[in-house]
Amino acid sequence: MSGNKTGLSKKSPSGYINTANDYFLIGLGVLSAGFALKGFLVPNKFFDGGITGISLLLHELYNWNLAFVIVTINLVFIIVSYFTVSKHFAIKTFVSVVLLGLCLLYVPYPIITSDKLLISIFGGFFIGLGIGLTMRAGSALDGVEVLALYTIKRTSFTITEIILGINIIIFGFAAFKFGIETSLYSVLTYFTASRTIDYVVEGIEAYTGVTIISGESENIKYRLVNELRRGITVYKGERGYLPGEFEVSADCDIIFTVVTRLELRRLKNLVYESDPKAFIFASTIKEAAGGVVKKLHKH
Repeated sequence: MSGNKTGLSKKSPSGYINTANDYFLIGLGVLSAGFALKGFLVPNKFFDGGITGISLLLHELYNWNLAFVIVTINLVFIIVSYFTVSKHFAIKTFVSVVLLGLCLLYVPYPIITSDKLLISIFGGFFIGLGIGLTMRAGSALDGVEVLALYTIKRTSFTITEIILGINIIIFGFAAFKFGIETSLYSVLTYFTASRTIDYVVEGIEAYTGVTIISGESENIKYRLVNELRRGITVYKGERGYLPGEFEVSADCDIIFTVVTRLELRRLKNLVYESDPKAFIFASTIKEAAGGVVKKLHKH
């Protein structure tokens, strides 16, 4: 037999670096989330969505220790994620949640403000930053996504609908027990956290898929590849079929490419320089991998 006789796979140096980077992000995310909870939300009886929101509700209703509540509730979903997502995800999530519990117990975060608007915005920002960083590291601080993935296999609801339903219950109960104003500010906290998570996970270079239909497709294809340095996919199609001229049509190339948000304006300028009448439409892409999706670096 050749190869590793022990049957154990060795991790490459880059693998160790990636693992260290993941746990560094988890550490930063946990510190940020702990700061949001102890510096903004908990002292002012504000809430968030998801499992964190449920934990905050239980803490306020029964005066249970928040650290133990968050860890205990999330443990259930960590076990579920072990079987429904992956072993590595479950391990990283377990580490993240335990570290958050330790932060809440032992890190002396200062109370920053009692201004309700500032609490909603910055409390949401820091907890969203924390969750987003841990998600970038391949883990989670809130088990609601795992719950949604588990539930979607047994119902006809989408993940978004399931999470929305859970949050409606949380904020509705908060309104009943702590007042409409607190509930509305908590919704603002959740909205801020959600937008922050999107920004941290997707980044400023979130990908956009762009489809271009033009009679000058040959020139546009050349410029996209050689000037914008992007890979393209070409579909064969027909253009025309206009009102009053339905019989008029012509074969054309339909060009599809993927750019970052920052490059979208440059792409449009490039296309319209070649054909001011070109038809362009764009759509957000949550994730892109493989192909030519990054700029080529000049050495």
